[in-house]
Amino acid sequence: MTSSEALLTALRLSDSMLPVGTYTASYGVEQYLNEGEIDTADELGELIEGYLRGVIGPAEVVALGHAHRSAAAGDLDGILAADERLGAATLPAEFRDSSTKAGGKLLELLDEIDDGPFAAADTTGLLGEYTDACEAGRTAGHYPVVLGVVCQQAGLGCREAALVSAYGSVTGLLGAAQRLGRFGHTAIQAQLSTLFPVIEEICERYSDAELTAMCSFAPLADVRGMAHERADRRLFMS
Repeated sequence: MTSSEALLTALRLSDSMLPVGTYTASYGVEQYLNEGEIDTADELGELIEGYLRGVIGPAEVVALGHAHRSAAAGDLDGILAADERLGAATLPAEFRDSSTKAGGKLLELLDEIDDGPFAAADTTGLLGEYTDACEAGRTAGHYPVVLGVVCQQAGLGCREAALVSAYGSVTGLLGAAQRLGRFGHTAIQAQLSTLFPVIEEICERYSDAELTAMCSFAPLADVRGMAHERADRRLFMS
């Protein structure tokens, strides 16, 4: 893959236009806002930095990196192990459901596309075996794990895949806050700029980490996620 193709593939996979449903999830941000816990854009940025350091990096990027390396080695069991451990580390049921639905949608999308860089990541071979395992209920198909496998099959390196995942997660959280009408476009873009160094830092730190290093610590986000399951007023599925 040329550098231009790699960049375009990374942009495509991190774009909210990718029809995998990630825009339907706020991962607790909606509940924070509904409970009046976030008043300013800076507070929103601090919250998302906490997500990056407590969940996205040490859990999602670790799972993605392990899945990417396992895919490169043709190791289906390694991919399944990443799926299992990430599911165990994700406590709120809505967070797990959002993740697995997005993973399933990405696999469905690949099954329909047979041109360009995605053609190398079609649902045959190792990716087909993983898809079969998801459909048979032998594994959950969490989005970071699916994305790690897809990026590897499409020719993206592990760190590039981690950046795609972390950037997509951050823009998804910021976008959720914006769609709830609390913050304008400029404020959201300013926070995204502030978070770029943190995205780079956590990808550098965790993309090569061993699966046994996976952890997740965001207790307040977990509590908000669980409260969201019973909330009367909800725009997002998590």
